[in-house]
Amino acid sequence: MLSVRGDDDDPFSRGYICPKGTALADLHHDPDRLTKPLVRDGEEWREVGWEEAFDLVASKLVGIRKAYGRDAVAVYQGNPTVHNLGLITYGQLLMRTLGTKNAYSATSMDQLPHMLAALLMFGNQILMPVPDIERTDLFICLGGNPLASNGSIMTAPDVKGRLKAIRDRGGKVIVLDPRRTETAEKADEHHFIRPGSDAPLLFAMVNVLFAEKLVRCRVAASGLAEVEAAAKPWTPERAAPITGIAADTIRNLARTLANTPRAVLYGRIGVCTQEFGGLAAWLCYVVNALTGHLDEVGGLMFSTPAVDPLPLADIVGLDGGFGRWKSRVSGRPEFGGELPISCLAEEIETPGNGEDKVQIRALITSAGNPVLSSPGGPRLEAAIKTLDFMVSIDPYMNETTRLAHVILPPTSPLERSHYDAALFSLAVRNVAKYSPPTFERKPDARHDWEICLELWTRIGGPARLGPLGKLSRTLLGKLGPEPIIDLSLRTGPYGFGRGGLSIRKLKKSPHGVDLGPLQPRLPARLTHKDKLVHLAPAEYLADLARLERRYSSPASNGLVMIGRRHLRSNNSWMHNSERLVKGPPRCTVMIHPDDAASRGLVDGGDAKVSTKQGSITVPVEITDTMMKGVVSVPHGWGHNKSGTRMRVAEATQGASVNDIVDPAQVDELSGTSVLTGQAVTVAKA
Repeated sequence: MLSVRGDDDDPFSRGYICPKGTALADLHHDPDRLTKPLVRDGEEWREVGWEEAFDLVASKLVGIRKAYGRDAVAVYQGNPTVHNLGLITYGQLLMRTLGTKNAYSATSMDQLPHMLAALLMFGNQILMPVPDIERTDLFICLGGNPLASNGSIMTAPDVKGRLKAIRDRGGKVIVLDPRRTETAEKADEHHFIRPGSDAPLLFAMVNVLFAEKLVRCRVAASGLAEVEAAAKPWTPERAAPITGIAADTIRNLARTLANTPRAVLYGRIGVCTQEFGGLAAWLCYVVNALTGHLDEVGGLMFSTPAVDPLPLADIVGLDGGFGRWKSRVSGRPEFGGELPISCLAEEIETPGNGEDKVQIRALITSAGNPVLSSPGGPRLEAAIKTLDFMVSIDPYMNETTRLAHVILPPTSPLERSHYDAALFSLAVRNVAKYSPPTFERKPDARHDWEICLELWTRIGGPARLGPLGKLSRTLLGKLGPEPIIDLSLRTGPYGFGRGGLSIRKLKKSPHGVDLGPLQPRLPARLTHKDKLVHLAPAEYLADLARLERRYSSPASNGLVMIGRRHLRSNNSWMHNSERLVKGPPRCTVMIHPDDAASRGLVDGGDAKVSTKQGSITVPVEITDTMMKGVVSVPHGWGHNKSGTRMRVAEATQGASVNDIVDPAQVDELSGTSVLTGQAVTVAKA
């Protein structure tokens, strides 16, 4: 195979392919990709057979669980899990049935506030609505850059073309962001907004909707009066100096959204990863509901995926819950069976003091690199080095997996079948597509689902199921993920009686099947017993006092930092592909010309970016695309640690912004890490 290209006959992608797709060939042929299990002896690594590797991992993990308890073994799952059929099925069987309260993932550095709002408002954490971008006439984007992320909680290939189509049909695109992003450059309007001030902005819009009698909620809902009372103190005049957006502009945003029949407000990662991410994500859904755009054509709608994620979530153990327990050291709330990643280092460092207060002694990581991707990377690295045992399911020896005692490498994406169950459930159009393996795997290779099933078996998973355990293990070993998806297709909304959608039928339609536009789904889709949208959950109302305290005095006018994404470097694993990292350096600090001049910075020179956590040195990129008082440094770089085996990434290096991001700064409501709006100083290096 020489290249990976888009499929012009795919009714959904229309031939568009993102850089990650084109890089699959690089990943498959990468000489740095691991293909056999590795065991670390001191500083040296040696290849071993699968049986020896599994025996070692099982004996260590079982021994630690027996000696210290189930919570002594922690698990971490990285972002690529969502794209992997084996990991979202069998991977969850392993990760979520160990019985440990120390489960972590990239969720608490990303979309957790949206999932929390879905749980509290609609009844299930997976019920996240998406913009009906194909039929909307007004698209307001808050804290997102879909041209770089290809959507994100909005599966929409060729976002650039879809946004252009809105304007071509006479519609409008408005972006609010501290940076004039790639998406903002293509919009009709762009407004700078102070990082972390989304909740005051959205409350001010709600205030206008009620004050000017523009509320047109069309869904059956509870809590209207409570929302009105909560927004009453937040006038546009109060929000203007906090957000940097004029009061008249805030009023016009609310009026335009309310008076446009087909309109949607879309909030994304910048909304989530801030001091009040929980409130901001909730208010995004509230504003759409109040303006009559929730569950309406052209608004914020729920997909009808061929594989319904709700029963699938039950099968693989994705339970919905919030605050059922708290982290042992800092008391952060559990969400969906997981604790915030900001707690992981302290839970490893702090000795236990009883059966219910167990210190982490071992760690399982899967498809992740938290040393580079999570706040407080150096502290987490030091903590991991003290573990009794660590095993990583990963194809690379990266900044995290180099610290493991055993690495279990799975097959490449091109050696396994693919059905994007997670992303199709967040698609802006209902579609289904199955892709068989492109290459046959080598005889001694293991798929990730096989690795997870073997570990689940050896650690004692079947025994917890009683007499059915052995039978379940046998069946699961013979089936694999495809029969689970096939059963979900056959029993889903397009299965028996509706065309009989199945894996077999999808194989006969290699370009994919178009299942039509999004359709209104409420109230049937709600899982609340009263079948109402809960506009004012108590958890959000209780957090209002914290917001009030935060803005009871003038905010500091010092520099604050935001991240940014690039179409070719969204994740750290992408940095080992030459085609994705070529070109000018992208690990720079973007800064407004006035801020640069006052600090003696020159374009292309080096700057030291500092917080209380430490400092990093990166090249300066002076640009008026940045809001004054705001700087931007991307995450995922910093491939300069010894012991990795990623030659392309090591040559690009850069600096890890997470080395200076304070892990103690979290949204107190949700536990999500604050990655947007932390205070920094920038000086000439």
